[in-house]
Amino acid sequence: MNKLPPCLVWLPADHRLLGDQGHQMPFLMLGDKYARAVKVGAKAQPLLFPLADIGSIDELLSLVDGVMLTGSPSNVHPSHFNEEVADPSLPLDPVRDELTFALAKACVQQGVPLLGVCRGFQEINVAMGGSLHQQVQNEPGLMDHRESKSAPLEEQYAPSHAIIPVAGSALQAWAGGAAEVRVNSLHGQGIKRLAPGLEAMAHAPDGVVEAFAVKGAAAFAFAVQFHPEWRCWENPFYAAIFEAFGEACRARRSVRLQAADGPSGAPA
Repeated sequence: MNKLPPCLVWLPADHRLLGDQGHQMPFLMLGDKYARAVKVGAKAQPLLFPLADIGSIDELLSLVDGVMLTGSPSNVHPSHFNEEVADPSLPLDPVRDELTFALAKACVQQGVPLLGVCRGFQEINVAMGGSLHQQVQNEPGLMDHRESKSAPLEEQYAPSHAIIPVAGSALQAWAGGAAEVRVNSLHGQGIKRLAPGLEAMAHAPDGVVEAFAVKGAAAFAFAVQFHPEWRCWENPFYAAIFEAFGEACRARRSVRLQAADGPSGAPA
């Protein structure tokens, strides 16, 4: 019996300058926790395509079984929702914006499983016509959703507040049917206007959208504002999200391999 090849999940890289001032070099970066969650939680092989651009999206999507848009220290550039930068000290990544906005739309159009986390959640919303609060903590009536930068990582990623899943949603199923579930919170930007093609699956107590689904998507297409990648194997709710993503990727792999073999079973 032939062994199936691994499921491949594309995680776009961040673009950052590292080094001392005056001696900085550009780096392409991916957080270990995101790759590890794909590897352990989704049981798939994380994959980078360094310097991928919009023109290569269709070709590269034909090689993979899913896409995960990760969180990042950088923010989505507010020019994408017709605003000026509110805080110039916060990092931006316009090169990533350009790729991921087009990639998110291509995944939905082509039925490629798509999972967005934090920045990835915000990218999908903006790509599909939504907008963001640049600084949620400065909006009247909204909580401060940021973590304490001085706290240990275990404290930063510990459950911070409850979210209320929409009844009957996939998110509520992943939460074991619970009416509310506690999650971590490490974001400054947040959804201001949910894109027309999206439907909320959970809210924070202050009303901020914490999870959404793409309406009518042909495959898994969900995103969350919190960070389920953090030690997902220790948290049944977080683990369920990645298990569902992995199942969708394996379904995509079956279709992709059948197409590659051709109708007769011989290589096309």
